[in-house]
Amino acid sequence: MKKYLILFTMAALIASCGGTSKVAKEARKTFDGNWTLTNITYPNNPGDFNVTLFNEASASCFENSTWDFVSNNNRGTYTISGVGCDGDTNYYIWSIDEENTPAGVYDFLLKPTNDKYKSTTGDQGFRLNLKSVTDTNMVWEQTVSLDGSPFTIRMNFSK
Repeated sequence: MKKYLILFTMAALIASCGGTSKVAKEARKTFDGNWTLTNITYPNNPGDFNVTLFNEASASCFENSTWDFVSNNNRGTYTISGVGCDGDTNYYIWSIDEENTPAGVYDFLLKPTNDKYKSTTGDQGFRLNLKSVTDTNMVWEQTVSLDGSPFTIRMNFSK
């Protein structure tokens, strides 16, 4: 009986030290559901830019796109829209990473897949910053380089 108690205590200790924090789990649950990418802005750079998102299509194709996040298996789909855009359903897996980020700020990885959720980019994906998430609004940012300087792309979602 004493062996089982020690084993149970060790398992509980290991489980409490590793894994995703309660805050990250709550953020992941809030992700769950259907979202619309309402607009894309460039907060530190006024003007119009020809930006291709996720190596797939122009930012204008992504505006008003529909996204579905399933938190229990970290899978999802999105469908882009707009004149001249393909309108196909695209598949992805995603994960929230709270390590090496300030409290309450999360990086996450969005990884394109095929319809069987097998990666189409190998180990690569797109690292984004989850700036905020509520039950009805979500903001992502991705910082890339433009002419050797940081260039921020902000994606605003609504539910």
